[in-house]
Amino acid sequence: MPSGREQISAAEVAVMPRLSSLAKLKYVSLGVLVLQTTSLVLTMRYSRMLPTEGPRYLASSAVVCAEVIKIIACTVLVFKDGSFSVQALNLVYREEIINKPWETLKLAIPAGIYTLQNNVLYVALSNLDAATYQVTYQLKILTTALFSVSMLSKKLGVYQWLSLLILMMGIAFVQWPSDSAAGPEKEELSTGSQFVGLLAVLVACFSSGFAGVYFEKILKQTKQSVWIRNIQLGLFGLIFGLAGMLAYDGEKVLEDGMFQGYNSVTCVVVLLQALGGLVVAAVIKYADNILKGFATSLSIILSTFISYFWLNDFDPTRLFFLGAVMVIAATFLYGYERKPVVSPSKI
Repeated sequence: MPSGREQISAAEVAVMPRLSSLAKLKYVSLGVLVLQTTSLVLTMRYSRMLPTEGPRYLASSAVVCAEVIKIIACTVLVFKDGSFSVQALNLVYREEIINKPWETLKLAIPAGIYTLQNNVLYVALSNLDAATYQVTYQLKILTTALFSVSMLSKKLGVYQWLSLLILMMGIAFVQWPSDSAAGPEKEELSTGSQFVGLLAVLVACFSSGFAGVYFEKILKQTKQSVWIRNIQLGLFGLIFGLAGMLAYDGEKVLEDGMFQGYNSVTCVVVLLQALGGLVVAAVIKYADNILKGFATSLSIILSTFISYFWLNDFDPTRLFFLGAVMVIAATFLYGYERKPVVSPSKI
């Protein structure tokens, strides 16, 4: 008769393939999230700096196109989950979206905020270098934590509050003005541009925190799949995006069309932005806060080096490196959880 130790070992061996598969999914989602975040920031910044002969592409148009692609991609995933059955797809749409108007309308709030956030990010990256933007945007951790405490009654530990304090200090160091010997006119323009970019990032941080916590609250109250929720978000995002495009860029659209200034780089930006919603959904499903911390931190490091060597729009200072290290440390610390100590008598 096998001993208890042998029985445990056999059970562990039986579970090993599944754990290995989940570990692979975690690492895949980590890699994709790092690449998507870094690529989006740098490509979006590059697309706004690229000299063009005609009119530059409209940020509002890019947001609308990204929403359309996200809806199509999520529909394909729901179609795949239904064994590629058109009847099953129609049934899901009818039961989960059409026959539940109130549940669908709940997504109008985060969809509108996400649409505002996506447009604001274009403004931020048009006035800030990619590395400064990427580190400053980590202030969304603070706003997310505050909204989690107020809306979800979430309790934060000592490590979480300490990480938020370190984060605030790191952001201050990143934004500390450098003593560059620039002319008065150039310095004034640069300061004004950075202020606009910083203000845009702050708006994006608060909107990201509120919309993310609101979306999390909805997901915990219902059993609908993440893909269905993304479709609902995309539908409202498309409506708000079209309204914003017509309101702010209506004359330009009527004059030169919706796709004015589009090129291969713009198409890559749109695809990466649409991919972001899918990647975040995958990370929520397979990953945790520590994995998100790895992805965010690696993305910051990659963005900093690529912005310096490729875009040539960033001159790092010692205070920036100190602030970047503090932000990375705060990101890891925020996702850190102490493991309970197991008593030797219980082993």
